[in-house]
Amino acid sequence: MNSGKIGIFDSGVGGLTVVRAINDLLPNESVVYFGDTARVPYGSKSPETVIRFSLEAAEFLLGKDVKLLVAACNTASSVSLPALSEFTDVPVIGVIEPGASAASEATRSGIVGVIGTLGTISSGAYQKALKSFDSVRRVIAQPTPLLVSLVEEGWLDHRITGLVLEEYTGPLIHEGIDTLVLGCTHYPLLKKALSNILGDDITLVDSAESTASKVAEILDDGELRSTTDSGENYFYVSDIPLKFQEIAQRFLGRTIPLVTQVELGD
Repeated sequence: MNSGKIGIFDSGVGGLTVVRAINDLLPNESVVYFGDTARVPYGSKSPETVIRFSLEAAEFLLGKDVKLLVAACNTASSVSLPALSEFTDVPVIGVIEPGASAASEATRSGIVGVIGTLGTISSGAYQKALKSFDSVRRVIAQPTPLLVSLVEEGWLDHRITGLVLEEYTGPLIHEGIDTLVLGCTHYPLLKKALSNILGDDITLVDSAESTASKVAEILDDGELRSTTDSGENYFYVSDIPLKFQEIAQRFLGRTIPLVTQVELGD
């Protein structure tokens, strides 16, 4: 299993921040990524449909010799992990629990904010995960639906993005948060802009980095670390590979190899 790859799936491109975090932390590991770009977004689908899509993605990735599976989609993380864990013998993790755990360790006041898509915030998954830790007294959740489009447009330092972030974070600052969970895998690309607005007193928790740390922990516990000198990335999508490649290069900060289109399901 040491020669196996880390499998990551998402409804689209957001999970690429998890790829980048794993590449940075675990450069010897190879990653195979599937973005379900034909059926994005998952947040508007029923739980039953999301579970079916997740199992199809897992089946595809398992066919690529993966030793660990990451559900990098927040929606899939909130509803699909039990089904995925039953479906496969390889370790399965999501992005919600690692982010919540990191926030529980970072908070000083116990007042934690979380931003995410409307679907993620409405699901209550982050709120439930955060409240399971004794160090968290209050959770202030704020849906931030415009941010995904701004990130995919590449407007990371745009004046409009700054104004939108100020509008979204105002209520969180007013409530006195000292820690903010970036509850969408697109949002790590906005850390610089958020830091400029929030200052040094509010700690940003990057769920992608937290997930990469959890992956490293699982690999160490299972003695599954790669013995190769350097890892490679492999990318698959269900639709529009050229658009994915364009956005992926922005997310990863470098050129990427050919993106292969595949068809899952019926």
